[in-house]
Amino acid sequence: MKEIKTEQDAVGEELLQDLVNDYTTQKQQSLMQMRKGQISKEAFLAEAAGHIAVYYPSTEKEQRKLLEDFEQYIFGYSRLSALINDRTVSDIRVVSYDNIRIKRKGQRMAADIAFASPREYRQFIDYIATRNQVNISNLNAIQRFTDNESHPDFILRFTLSMPLVNTYSEPYLCIRKVPKVFPQMKELIEQEMMDRETAELLVKRFRQGSTLICGGNSSGKTTLLNALKETLPNDVAVLVAQQADELTTMFHPDMMFLHSLPGTGEQQVSYDLEHISIAGLTMDVDFFIIGEVKGAEALYLLNAAYTGQICAATIHAPSADRAPDKLVDYAMYASRYSRDELMKMMDCFQTLVFMEHFRVKEIFECKGWSPEKRELIYERIL
Repeated sequence: MKEIKTEQDAVGEELLQDLVNDYTTQKQQSLMQMRKGQISKEAFLAEAAGHIAVYYPSTEKEQRKLLEDFEQYIFGYSRLSALINDRTVSDIRVVSYDNIRIKRKGQRMAADIAFASPREYRQFIDYIATRNQVNISNLNAIQRFTDNESHPDFILRFTLSMPLVNTYSEPYLCIRKVPKVFPQMKELIEQEMMDRETAELLVKRFRQGSTLICGGNSSGKTTLLNALKETLPNDVAVLVAQQADELTTMFHPDMMFLHSLPGTGEQQVSYDLEHISIAGLTMDVDFFIIGEVKGAEALYLLNAAYTGQICAATIHAPSADRAPDKLVDYAMYASRYSRDELMKMMDCFQTLVFMEHFRVKEIFECKGWSPEKRELIYERIL
């Protein structure tokens, strides 16, 4: 049930939005300096208090309340803060200012909260763009960015599209919450992603040869890969290349993480997964991981695995038998190899795991390439 606002609450919210607007327009530099660590949180709030005292004349109590609300807004995520703090919520979708949807324990539903107006929602969009140093001009109407600092428990992955490319006149905002403290294999057993025997099989095969984990959206691919990589011995040097900072480590002492950097209309510097993967092949690593294969980086993953380096990756696929074809399709974007040559190289991925509804559904072992049938031979072992 939505909270009933008093007239005083409405006035307070209007003042808060005016103050936020000040800091996303003429005082944007102060906000950016604070985000970059050039000024402390305390110094930033002291400056804000001075700004309130000059430009928002009211009682001392009202000014103090405005500063408290501003602090919560700036260091949280406004009306979305409660959803971000809620551990049962994994995804937040803002369809419009008064239509916010969530995924709670795998089920989609209404959030039962809303922004007060399109103006407040648009100010919030401007604020999070400034806060995360993202340009949302017409040249950059679709943006993906990650905030791994604001929340102690979650990495926040944002996808934002602006009205320039939307059919309707409001921005679309999607937030994926990635736990910083992610479940280990023991916990995944307790959550019934797999039984103990399956977990032991996966850990053994993960250490011995390259692994491809496939499935649909929110099927548990990344969760499983995150847990499996933590089982690698400490004397194994690991490099992780990913588009968004979803894979992290809690224990391993020798893991490096690189993420892609998309170019924009104003800034043409760009590092995609292909560039990062090429660099990874020269960094003296024992185990190479790509968080999610989506393009030409597939070729460099295949090359690494084919030359004996142990690799792992996730890929979207509707079934296990479609995953190798999908990876080869991506590899052909930047390859002079024939399809058959690339499919032969796929036999270095000795383990194929198919995920569905957050469960390990199938595991296959690759038995090699059949010249007669011109296809890979897989044997189901689970």
